[in-house]
Amino acid sequence: MSQRRTSHYTQVAKLAYEIAEAVLPRYSHRNSPHRYTQAQVAAAVLMGFYLDLSYREMEELLHGSEQICQAIGLKEDIPDHTTLYRMYKRLRNGQLVAMNDALLSRMGVEEDGIAVDSTGFGLTQASEHFISRSGKTRQAFMKGMYAVGIGSQYILGWQSGWGPGGDMGYLNGLRRKAHRYGRRQANGRAAWFLLGDKGFDGEQARATDLIPPRTGKQHIARQDRLIRRARTDQARLDGLYGQRWKVETVHSVMKRKSGDAIRSRKARHQHREIAVKALVYNLHR
Repeated sequence: MSQRRTSHYTQVAKLAYEIAEAVLPRYSHRNSPHRYTQAQVAAAVLMGFYLDLSYREMEELLHGSEQICQAIGLKEDIPDHTTLYRMYKRLRNGQLVAMNDALLSRMGVEEDGIAVDSTGFGLTQASEHFISRSGKTRQAFMKGMYAVGIGSQYILGWQSGWGPGGDMGYLNGLRRKAHRYGRRQANGRAAWFLLGDKGFDGEQARATDLIPPRTGKQHIARQDRLIRRARTDQARLDGLYGQRWKVETVHSVMKRKSGDAIRSRKARHQHREIAVKALVYNLHR
């Protein structure tokens, strides 16, 4: 009889549990019931977002999947949906960043190029057909800004904001969060390049970035913008600038796996969901 293969869902659950265990305290309080650890519950929460399930649906999945329970170390007690929700509320952005860093360090990520771009997430799961028939229009939406390694296609850093609006103000934040994964020379100097579209053209863009300047009807006078345009044009000819489209692929996969809408209702939870979507994409990757 052939050996039964391990489900990809089980592998994702196991990896989520391992990185959560490396970052989170074992229990939230010394007097807590100690029925399951924070890492076990956090792994279940991440699996719920990965499979785009509600907290109630994730609870039912845990009751019906012995393999996933084994992967995250659950034996007898299964956390209910309220426990899963409270765990999500307890997660902080710093903890999500630390879990992502633990995952990327484990994978040995080092990039020659890092692409940045934003994507929008709706604030309702209602269909476009329903919204149009109801006479309403979509207005505000959540923006996720992501820095993606063009080699590994892992998300190296993220920021969140509201749309519609420009992306240029988020460039330094993305650069700061992703730079540790860029390749460096023997003397420690950075040897990686940053790719972006015209939406990131602004005061935060550097002459060495591959970001085409917006021209319109105005003549480009600043020397750093002229240098950046020349470098970007050459990168187009070399086929290097085309690597920027990998970040679009990441956005597409992320939305297919965890949905293209933000399901949280409170603003702080909505910003947190931008980070969770990035983390569960990396777990899938």
